[in-house]
Amino acid sequence: MKPIREPEERAMFRDMVVKVLESQVQPHYDAWDEEGIVPRELWRTFGEAGMLCVDVPEAYGGVGVPFDYSIVVGAELARMGFGALATNVMVHSDIVAPYLTNIASEEQKQHWLPKLVSGEAVGAIAMTEPGAGSDLQAMRTSAKPDGDGGYIINGSKTFITNGQHADMVIVAAKTDPSAGARGISLFLVDTSLPGFSRGRNLDKIGQHCGDTSELFFEDLRVPASALLGEEGKGFVYLMTELPRERLVIGALGCAAARGALDLTIAYADERELFGQKLKQLQNTRFRIAEMETDYRVNQAFINECIEQYSAGELDAATASMAKYSATEMQCRVADGCLQLFGGYGYTTEYPISRAFTDARVQRIYGGTSEVMKEVIARSLLGK
Repeated sequence: MKPIREPEERAMFRDMVVKVLESQVQPHYDAWDEEGIVPRELWRTFGEAGMLCVDVPEAYGGVGVPFDYSIVVGAELARMGFGALATNVMVHSDIVAPYLTNIASEEQKQHWLPKLVSGEAVGAIAMTEPGAGSDLQAMRTSAKPDGDGGYIINGSKTFITNGQHADMVIVAAKTDPSAGARGISLFLVDTSLPGFSRGRNLDKIGQHCGDTSELFFEDLRVPASALLGEEGKGFVYLMTELPRERLVIGALGCAAARGALDLTIAYADERELFGQKLKQLQNTRFRIAEMETDYRVNQAFINECIEQYSAGELDAATASMAKYSATEMQCRVADGCLQLFGGYGYTTEYPISRAFTDARVQRIYGGTSEVMKEVIARSLLGK
């Protein structure tokens, strides 16, 4: 279902995105899911189609369109059932690129942004560690001065989206271990540098073709020009950029729920049970009515948040509400839709099973639902 009263230019862009996905992704996605990764060339394909980092300014290779165009790309990926790929693209276009656009030096922007836009380079961000997930202050990866103005990075990261393909990783590391959150800095790490290595591509219960990796840094030397922003400001930058990430995750949740509902409504019109079509049974009718309402309410809130973000007015608590509410709804809808498919829904032959398994991680990455509730509570009640 397309947004109501969508502007003509954005509708045309959406149609283009759908056509690219139908021709370049849909015929191959099942095979990629089995292989556990998408081909590296797909990033070039998306870049050539103008689907990456679309709101990056023209001066750096982008087309400089409004933020909601970026939402279109991720939402159509999610709606069409390509949840893993939606996450990959979201990290590249809606997390990594904005850090560069908003924080990087002119030299850094000129070097990396055109490559991210074209798909020549794939971006990732490395915050999470084996012992530090939502608690970023507990990270142990260090970046120590090398005596020549640069830094030597040591440590490891895990659950890193795009880790296998990444050409550049934004790495959060401690430059002052005694300073807590004020001791975190961010670095643009070129993955071709000596001392960088990739671990295994992690096996997951869902989002199978989305590479999620362990990354290792062993005496990895970076120049002073690799520092993103100011030393010691990493935690502030992370908190500043999180609202967009959380909003986009919520938007993907709504789009995925839309796709699951569309699959289920079509199935209910085909499947017969007890001499009737499934759609004629009261339980089916009531469940779909409930889920459609759940989706519509959340989509309306996401749309409001998109407008707030575009106006520079989206605060951390509201973004947390968007992610929390929309991803919880996505999981409710995916579960309810699978139930209506019955036994067939539990087989991988039917796409609804992938919608179910892909949904679950949405309540975890980008800040768990529990963390979102705490952020919201603090905005209302204080610490």
